[in-house]
Amino acid sequence: MEITLSIPIQRCHAHNHVGISFGSISPKLSEKRSMFIMGMGFVGQSLARKLQNQGWVVSGTCTTHVKKQQLQNMGFHVHLFDANHPDLDILRLLRNYTHILVSVPPLVGIGDPMLQHEELFRRSLANSDVQWLSYLSSTSVYGDCGGELVDEDYPTNPESELAKLRLSSEEGWSNLSYDLGISPLLFRLGGIYGPGRSAIDTIMKQKPMSEGQKRRKHRKYTSRVHVDDICQALMATVYVPPPREVYNIVDDDPAPREEVFEYAMKLVEEKWPELKLQSVEQRQKEWSNVNPKGDKRVCNARMKRELGLQLLFPDYKSGLKSIIHQIQSPFHCH
Repeated sequence: MEITLSIPIQRCHAHNHVGISFGSISPKLSEKRSMFIMGMGFVGQSLARKLQNQGWVVSGTCTTHVKKQQLQNMGFHVHLFDANHPDLDILRLLRNYTHILVSVPPLVGIGDPMLQHEELFRRSLANSDVQWLSYLSSTSVYGDCGGELVDEDYPTNPESELAKLRLSSEEGWSNLSYDLGISPLLFRLGGIYGPGRSAIDTIMKQKPMSEGQKRRKHRKYTSRVHVDDICQALMATVYVPPPREVYNIVDDDPAPREEVFEYAMKLVEEKWPELKLQSVEQRQKEWSNVNPKGDKRVCNARMKRELGLQLLFPDYKSGLKSIIHQIQSPFHCH
């Protein structure tokens, strides 16, 4: 809906919602809310689809022409945005959106690519219609906690450079939100999984472990969360402002990665016994000689209590069962 981008959005205080001023156009359209997603990745796409289904105007950014074409083919409205050469027209568009989600990870040696242009954002969003700004962070900001139960008040102690940059991004987006007169929302996510991005997909594609996966394998505890539960948490905050600014978004079971992979292998072998898969033992070799890092059990009590969340997938078993149920053929694994 290109037309919505240049139409001013007005707060309707009497009804405590945001509406778009369409003059004589159908009054139903005047109740639309709008979300701009900086970084239409795995989480961004899932959230965009759910919001569109609820009648929201949704737009976002990606960084390559190929990705833009793919997202447009999926029915998303996206802008190409190069953080090294920011398009001021796109920054100006942000003024007309009521909600902004930042889902762009920091880069080693650069930091937060968006916050390089903090002043541009501040000028573009001053006196704008933005009333909600959320940044997707990571539980890595807590560092290695020796297996302790970690809630949102636990002192942050990031160890890797990326984790330190995550914490810096949290501070940057929080400060920008305060300057705009709105409360920031920081979601510290566990390891994200979902359809097309899970232990089942890794096994079926016979993909080698990434360095991050290898490190996580040796941890006694690894927090994770299904993408649908991340979206559920985000959507719980867009209608009713939450009482706090920081929320851990993880499931109830911080099981070791090895256990998750063994269960995923069992599900795949049960559904398609004819498949010839790399065994867990072969994978063990890939995982050897890796230092365990970042051990902690992340607490989700605040998320449940204050956002009223009932997890769709409270543990990896329920999540993986749902994922394999959606795969019709082992040769059409996304």
